[in-house]
Amino acid sequence: MALHTGRGRTIGAAIRKIIDYVENPEKTNKGRLISAYQCNVEIVDNEFAYAKRQYKFRTGRKRDRDDVIAYQVRQSFRPGEITPEEANRLGVELARRFTKGNHAFIVCTHVDKKHIHNHIIWNSTTLDCERKFRDFHGSAKAVRRLSDTICIENGYSVVERPNATGKTYNKWLGNTKKPCHRDDLRAAIDRALEMEPADMEALFALLREAGIQVWQRGKSVNLKAPGWDKAARMSSLGPGYTEDDLAAVLAGKKKHTPREKNAAPADPPKVNLLVDIQAKLAEGKGAGYARWAASFNLKQMANTLNYLTENKLLDYGALCEKTDAATARFHDLSGKIKAAEARMSEIAELKTQIINYSKTREVYVAYRKAGYSKKFLAEHEREILLHKAAKKAFDELGLKKLPTVKSLQAEYAELLAEKKRAYSEYRAARDEMQNLQMARANVARIMGYDDRAPTMEKKQKTHSHDTR
Repeated sequence: MALHTGRGRTIGAAIRKIIDYVENPEKTNKGRLISAYQCNVEIVDNEFAYAKRQYKFRTGRKRDRDDVIAYQVRQSFRPGEITPEEANRLGVELARRFTKGNHAFIVCTHVDKKHIHNHIIWNSTTLDCERKFRDFHGSAKAVRRLSDTICIENGYSVVERPNATGKTYNKWLGNTKKPCHRDDLRAAIDRALEMEPADMEALFALLREAGIQVWQRGKSVNLKAPGWDKAARMSSLGPGYTEDDLAAVLAGKKKHTPREKNAAPADPPKVNLLVDIQAKLAEGKGAGYARWAASFNLKQMANTLNYLTENKLLDYGALCEKTDAATARFHDLSGKIKAAEARMSEIAELKTQIINYSKTREVYVAYRKAGYSKKFLAEHEREILLHKAAKKAFDELGLKKLPTVKSLQAEYAELLAEKKRAYSEYRAARDEMQNLQMARANVARIMGYDDRAPTMEKKQKTHSHDTR
């Protein structure tokens, strides 16, 4: 993402705004997860701005408010897979390799979300202040490929088939539920406790600084977060967040444990095809890919076994039979949907021709009575051509009696409803078929089968070998 000066801002102010956000101590473990290259974290905005002035002085080039002053990249990791320190290290490596060490940059690792992510910002001006980084077509894809390469080299997962449409990370993970008022208050208390207040009054002061309204009514402490209409009593925030619990934490009598947020239920592990590591290495993949693929294959073998156990398909012959049945069912549903779509298209075309025929009938009758006059044809050519086209369509369909538009609409609506019902079955049948086919292919590869049901002779040999 390119960062511009914008209207009414200086270069220093524009840089400071984004730097303040990415260096937020509440998100970077009090600044411990910030790394810098060829710049000082404390005065990075001034150093970036100074490089701009040097660039202008050395080259004589002057840019307006649309000039790019810095670039930002966000690099996210799968929840629970990486430590913050390791994520920061990979972010530094990504920035260093992408800029080829020619630009100053900072890497700030945020841990305030379920997914650890890096904010990487590099100065558009080179270290020698004589050139600038210029964005190029496909730069986003280049950054993603380099990030994927670094993750694979270090044994971390990547998004194998990224979706081209934009979507927030939480929605991509399936977490679409908005946090409630008490979740916001508990999160604010968690952040305030990280600042190690001395007592309850200091804790309340930190909450007020964060925009939380705090007041006492009788024996109850009331809190209200920004954007919410009604207050909530501290006693209603649950265990660990009542006034007595927090007082005990501040006195050192107990340890505060942040409450886990309600997360969307994780999808069951999906069965994927095993990677042919040797074939990939022959294509030029490196040792880093081999390490990742070996780990991936182990996970998929475990997922395959779990899937087969849960579905009681430990017999390979039964697995083959169920796979064939699921495939046949999928193709049957697919055929029905295609037939319905073809008939719906035919109905739409027929309805159009019937309407055109009805609208142009009187003109065509008059044309015929006029002895097919060329003058009449020239005056009503469009209507006559539509009428002839409709008659030709009826002849091709072999219609002796035209159906009513109302009956066609009723048939179309019935087909549409049937198609919608079939689609839900179609998706379920497709998923079942894909899972079974992948599980069958994995088993065949592990056991050395030729992806067909083993013969009785092979079964007997296997049994004899096992007995020996």
